Amino acid sequence: MSRKIVTKDGVEIFYKDWGKGQPIVFSHGWPLSSDDWDAQMLFFLDHGYRVIAHDRRGHGRSTQTADGNDMDHYAADLAALTEALDLRNAIHIGHSTGGGEVAAYVARHGLERTAKIVLIGAVTPIMVKNANNPDGTPIEVFDGFRKQLVANRAQFFLDIPSGPFYGFNRPGATVSEGIIRNWWRQGMMGGTKAHYDCIKAFSETDFTEDLKKISQPALVLHGDDDQVVPYKDAGVLAAKLLKNSTLKIYPGFSHGMATVNADVINADILAFIKS
Repeated sequence: MSRKIVTKDGVEIFYKDWGKGQPIVFSHGWPLSSDDWDAQMLFFLDHGYRVIAHDRRGHGRSTQTADGNDMDHYAADLAALTEALDLRNAIHIGHSTGGGEVAAYVARHGLERTAKIVLIGAVTPIMVKNANNPDGTPIEVFDGFRKQLVANRAQFFLDIPSGPFYGFNRPGATVSEGIIRNWWRQGMMGGTKAHYDCIKAFSETDFTEDLKKISQPALVLHGDDDQVVPYKDAGVLAAKLLKNSTLKIYPGFSHGMATVNADVINADILAFIKS
């Protein structure tokens, strides 16, 4: 089934809730929706788990908010969802921006309700280059994202999946027009103001202290050809900050590996959950 909850500040958060068993909660990346987890939702449902995925505020079918598009609110919204559904012993899986959302939620709200976490191509611990993160991505890159989004969001949201997101710009890549269109569809469902604000949220939020607070088993997955969130400044560093982590780097895999390499990623996550 799919439903909505209403947060304390009146935002409707759309979510899907399928099956019974131990809950697995999925947090999607920018600027997508819960639909980006189709390959995982079907797989884990078939393996006897309860699968839940929500559309972040401003994204997908949730309220297109003008404000509150920041990591504090994203984490609080996820807390509101887990409390409304009274989820316990949950496994939280986050991709990209959703990985930051998972880290912030678990550290700030969900330590008692969470069993394990999985971070896939996540933006943790911090993306932007600064004095404490000299190998990060320069702020000019994110300024460029904002400029392109304002100038022509529809074209920008075609260019990203057609190129770096899935590695479709690499020589010999097997390009899927359907995946590109589905990425565009999800992106254009959301609100442009929320998408604009979220660029700051995913690039400038520092999750270092959040990661340090999490002692649950954590699986950190990253592709070494991730052109969106470079693995050396993300997955490698995040795994070091987590108290109980397993790091797996996939040769040649892209930022969108959960979709284009779902068979590999799903099997590895299932093994981790069962371990």
